[in-house]
Amino acid sequence: MSGWPAQPGWRWIASLAAALALTLGVLLGPPGCRSAQDYRREADQTAYQIIQDKQQEGLGRTEPFTIERPADTLRQRLLLDQHLPISHPGSLGSVALEPTEHWPDDPYLDPSSRPERDLPMEVATPLRISFEQALQIAARNSREYQSRKEGVYLAALNLDLERDEFRNTFAGLLEGLFSSDQTPGNVTTGVEATAETALVRRFKNGVTLTTRIALDLAKLLTMDRSSSYGVLADATIEIPLLRGAGQWVVTEPLTQAEREALYAIYDFEQFKREFAVDVASEYLSVLQQMDSVENAEENYRRLITAARRARRLADAGRLPEIQVDQAVQDELRARDRWIAAGVDFARQLDAFKILLGLPPDAQIELDRGELERLTQATEQMLSKMSFQEPAPSREVLPADAPVELEPPREKDRGPLELDEDEAIRLALENRQDLWVVQGRVYDAQRQVAVAANAFLPDLTLLGSTSIGERRTIDSADRPNARFEADRGRYDAILSLDLPLERTAERNLYRRSLIDLEQAVRDLQALEDSVKFQIRNALRTLMESREGLRIQAQAVALAQRRVESTNLFLEAGRAEIRDLLEAQDALFSAQNALTAALVNYRVAELELQRDMGVLEVNAEGLWQEYVPQEHSS
Repeated sequence: MSGWPAQPGWRWIASLAAALALTLGVLLGPPGCRSAQDYRREADQTAYQIIQDKQQEGLGRTEPFTIERPADTLRQRLLLDQHLPISHPGSLGSVALEPTEHWPDDPYLDPSSRPERDLPMEVATPLRISFEQALQIAARNSREYQSRKEGVYLAALNLDLERDEFRNTFAGLLEGLFSSDQTPGNVTTGVEATAETALVRRFKNGVTLTTRIALDLAKLLTMDRSSSYGVLADATIEIPLLRGAGQWVVTEPLTQAEREALYAIYDFEQFKREFAVDVASEYLSVLQQMDSVENAEENYRRLITAARRARRLADAGRLPEIQVDQAVQDELRARDRWIAAGVDFARQLDAFKILLGLPPDAQIELDRGELERLTQATEQMLSKMSFQEPAPSREVLPADAPVELEPPREKDRGPLELDEDEAIRLALENRQDLWVVQGRVYDAQRQVAVAANAFLPDLTLLGSTSIGERRTIDSADRPNARFEADRGRYDAILSLDLPLERTAERNLYRRSLIDLEQAVRDLQALEDSVKFQIRNALRTLMESREGLRIQAQAVALAQRRVESTNLFLEAGRAEIRDLLEAQDALFSAQNALTAALVNYRVAELELQRDMGVLEVNAEGLWQEYVPQEHSS
């Protein structure tokens, strides 16, 4: 073996093999050169670019998108700063996990590799959260929100995988072999070295091209110690001519993946609207319950006072003892309602924390001023309404006079109470979930055409060429191979597979037609559902507006009733029962008015959501729709 490296041919072949190995290293990357972290970052870069392109294509705009959670989340800060108990480090996020054995990507668990904290707010005890902050916190901490974002990301990765089917695919092989045959009379020992690279490319018209270059080194270590090198280049091209031919057939999986990525963008936009309205509705519901607690407390105090007054009047001989007992019973009922209201408030607040993705035992409080601002805005709307005077101040008609009922006034409509046809038109134009089912119909039509293509015969043109020769230990004594094109082998084959058996294809085609009919029905069902939602949302908005109007009158009337009953009681012209009933009516009217305020505001948001005109950005904040006639 000492004379082997001295042979000029071997030095040339060794240099060529080294160059080939270097080329393979550049194309494919030698083992260990690229880490799991590199591949993760490459996947992120690819997916985010696809998402940005699909946002521009589907929405006409782009916005920041990432599935990377901050290292310092609000949930983590609440758990740590408020010293809340946890069961596992994972409660603080993946950055709090210890790497397992053979963990491949240490930077992934490094907090310094993550984005900064999700909201620039200091954690106090309790943490005060405004309405706007609640929307932002939900977009950054909600587990459901994060899962929906990851769904968009995975759709982008699926698209990249389909695109990869039509990219250049390289393969490389470096192989060394030592062989020793100890058969008596034919002892043979030798070594082989092979370097091989291949390129496969599938074109969108169905043509598949495969090329390969191989270099062999073969050396006998026994007998005459002869050596030889081989070089081989071959190429194969496959062209479908009937079945499976044509770009529209070949690229169907890619086309569907492109559309699925776009659908994922649409679905996420629709989800953002629904989620933002859910967060807003729950925020206002918690404030409503908070107001109920305050009303229950105020009512409890009033009834305590009433019970004391009844006791004094009874001691003075001005009330019978039975009315004192009635006042005390109402006081006890008021206490029960006050405690129950507090429990319901705590329960709703905990559920709201979970909706935001925060620990339910975290100490937070909501902005009471949001309800006050809502009240002020509603009062402005009520000031423009025409109120019917209560019965005592109206002209008293005879009992048998005709009763004319007044329907809701058109002129009292709020700015979002659009004409039904206009609201439905906006919904049909802007609902992304409707865009998706419309696209599904087109997808089903394409699938019918692709399924019908499978009935054609398989007519394939196959061409191949091979230049050069391989070398092994058995052929090491042969002369070195030459790369001569005029001594190559060239073949062309035309094969026809007649469509004599197409049972599976027949069934698939019939199924595709059924899928088309189902897609059409899904479109019809969603379109009808959208129309129903809009019509119902307009009715709900009108009902909420009238309820708000009625409850505002009811509170004013209940307040007057309490005041007058107090005066009558002092004058001895009323019983304590009358005061208790008046105070109970005031308590109920106050709660009903707050509920009407919240219901009307939520109905406005739900209508905008159902029309698809409530724009929600990446931060979870929205831009409300301004009708044209009110845009000034």
